[in-house]
Formats: sequence, structure tokens, C-alpha cells
Amino acid sequence: MATNETNSPVAESDSNPTLETQIATLYRALAKSDRQAVAKLVATDLEYWFHGPPNCQHMMQVLTGESGRTDFNFEPRSIDVVGEYAIAEGWEGKNVYWVHVWTLKDGVITQFREYFNTWLTVRHTRPRSWHERRTLWQSQPRDLARRSLPGVVLAI
Repeated sequence: MATNETNSPVAESDSNPTLETQIATLYRALAKSDRQAVAKLVATDLEYWFHGPPNCQHMMQVLTGESGRTDFNFEPRSIDVVGEYAIAEGWEGKNVYWVHVWTLKDGVITQFREYFNTWLTVRHTRPRSWHERRTLWQSQPRDLARRSLPGVVLAI
């Protein structure tokens, strides 16, 4: 198990290049405002969940077309795969931090969780044995290490 700069345990990502590639493709399509490419990747009945200030639901505004790409740019600093989830993390300076958790089914994004200015820890709820790791992923924004943000645990 890896550790972050505060020596907290952080699990190394699973290897799933297809999932990681699809999410990277989604962010590129969003950056270009390529609505056709986005529509091919995202289900029409996308399940959405948000944690953060209500006025910061930037990605959902981009996905629904309420906002243009110039209003808020998402440039992931990392994309990690944990099981069937792709977790993208990004930050800009010391005031903006976001985590996106994407779930794919049959090659289409069916679920999206957006965490804005929130530390996220992804934990396994039912490890098969006592020595199996419980923490699968943890926020690691280097620019914001000293900032106080609310924390959320995503149980999978």
C-alpha cells in the first residue's frame, strides 16, 4: 500500500486501461465542447450525486449544456481506477479542489459523483479477509495539503 505526503495509507490503482482511457477521452471531449463525443460516452439517464457548495456543480452544468467549457475547466491531475470506478482528481491553486467518481456499465458512463472542495476517501465495506485493505483511494491534492475541507467516505 502506498502512502501520501502525510504518510496516510493510499491504495495503488487497479490496472484497467480501457476505463482510464474512456474517462480521459471524456475530459478531452468536454474541453473541446464536442457534444457528440460526450453523448456517446455518457448514458442519457446518468445517475448524479454531488457534495459541495450548491453553486459549484460545474461538471453537471457542462454535461447538461447549461454552461460552456470556458466557465470552468476540468483538467484532471490524476485518473485512477479502483475496481469498476474511475476517480479523477484536480485542483487549481489553493481555492478549488474537485474529485469525480465515474462508473461505467457496458462501456457507457452510468453514474457520476462530484465532490467539490471535499476530501474523499474510498473504502471497501466488506473485505474478504482481515488483512485485505479497507482504504482503496484517498484524496491527495499536493497544493491543498494544509487546507481544512470537509471529508466524505465513499463506501463501495
